[in-house]
Amino acid sequence: MKLVDRVKNIILNPRSEWQVIDGETTDTATLYKEYIVILAAIGPVCGLIGMTLFGLGFHLGFAVVSYVLALVGVFIVSLIVNALAPTFSGQKDGVQALKVAAYASTPAWVGGVFSLIPFLGILGLLLALYGLYVLYLGLPTLMKAPQDKALGYTVVVIIAVIVVWIVIGMIAAPLLPTPEVAQINVPQMPGQ
Repeated sequence: MKLVDRVKNIILNPRSEWQVIDGETTDTATLYKEYIVILAAIGPVCGLIGMTLFGLGFHLGFAVVSYVLALVGVFIVSLIVNALAPTFSGQKDGVQALKVAAYASTPAWVGGVFSLIPFLGILGLLLALYGLYVLYLGLPTLMKAPQDKALGYTVVVIIAVIVVWIVIGMIAAPLLPTPEVAQINVPQMPGQ
């Protein structure tokens, strides 16, 4: 399936798109090459452009680190999805788990386009939250967990991911360059 069609379908018709995805065969390298590396770049690239255009300052290094963390993060999420599958009566399958992690991340990655105008970032956050619903729909389909366990599976995956991202954030924070904010020179009144 073409990239644009997949993105459109996973966002607009996730329930039926998960059925299509379930029937597809792929491997980790292909999924990364043809989908993940492209979509994960949207937020960092748009953020770099937007922050630069609006004079808010944004380091290329920050964009690169954000991009690398997105690539690593989707893999970590897939490991969590796969490891938790038996707990929720699902089937372990590393490629299916990576599909879940990648395609459920699609709304958040697409939402990165709002970084072109930094003040619209909240819209990107809303799309990321929608991705949680997409995850909820995908887990039972791809990981073969019973539908009645989908909500619990989703919640536990989200909690585990939050913990992992906090740890990653603590490790990465010292490595990230601090974005510079453009200084505005305000005229001083005499005597100040």
